[in-house]
Amino acid sequence: QVQLVESGGGLVQAGGSLRLSCAASGASVRTLSNYAMAWFRQAPGKEREFVAGINWNGDSIGYADSVQGRFTISRDHGKNTLYLQMNNLKPEDTGVYYCAKSRLYISTWYQDVRDYDYWGQGTQVTVSS
Repeated sequence: QVQLVESGGGLVQAGGSLRLSCAASGASVRTLSNYAMAWFRQAPGKEREFVAGINWNGDSIGYADSVQGRFTISRDHGKNTLYLQMNNLKPEDTGVYYCAKSRLYISTWYQDVRDYDYWGQGTQVTVSS
């Protein structure tokens, strides 16, 4: 079992920045570095959507068009932690942000929620105009 715990959310004005973290723990944490990870978000009344993904060794990264150029995903294998640096935040970035672990071993990242098997509990991000 792997446990993922997000932190770093909060209330920020438009144009501000936040850095989200996703800490992994559990019996299989040593192998987490062999899996792609991703950030998703969910706004009230909307489906969960892909935000950013990073493959198992960090040499492939992808972003949703809506956050390209403003958000940066990264991972620290030594700390078993995934990050999302969010700059120039907009009110439409408001939502609950989730980190997720991919199902496939030594894989790239995917944009479909069905390709991920472990999820954190989420952290709320609210951007005021």
